[in-house]
Amino acid sequence: MKRDNKNRGDFELKMKGKNKTSREQKRATLYEKLQILRANTNSTAVNKTSIIVDATKYIEDLKEKVERLNQDIGSSQRHQNPLPMVTVETLEKGFLINVVLEKNCPGLLVSILEAFEELGLDVLDARVSCADSFQLEAVGGEFQRHDDGIDAHVVKQAVLQAIRNWSEETGLQVKCYGLLNQ
Repeated sequence: MKRDNKNRGDFELKMKGKNKTSREQKRATLYEKLQILRANTNSTAVNKTSIIVDATKYIEDLKEKVERLNQDIGSSQRHQNPLPMVTVETLEKGFLINVVLEKNCPGLLVSILEAFEELGLDVLDARVSCADSFQLEAVGGEFQRHDDGIDAHVVKQAVLQAIRNWSEETGLQVKCYGLLNQ
């Protein structure tokens, strides 16, 4: 029996030693993690509580910065002007007109078609997409009025003016630019 008690005592000493080592490892790991936290949050604190308080303030500051950035992004997207690209090419009998805007523009197609009508330009063929963006590719020709000399520049200016008029009617600020290919 004495031997059993001695073995039990040795076992208990070994377990205490292992627990002590385990606690020391945990403390060392915690200390390393606190030092990493201290470095990442630019804290000058030396005790554990102060490091955690500084880290909490740092996180709150980051949250505020993220919120401000999200507000800035949101406001810049609301104020971002859609820039249309308008190209007009002269064909053998008529024009190839391309209009592209990065946003959907309800009602813009009607304004552009009205501009074609005012020019006396019939739309012979057209492809239009108004889902996520506005894209128009139209072939106009067979003039209803033969007294006016209409060229690609006149057609382009009429389309740009239609976009400006639509912009004023809808309240959207649109800056117009385009390439003239003749």
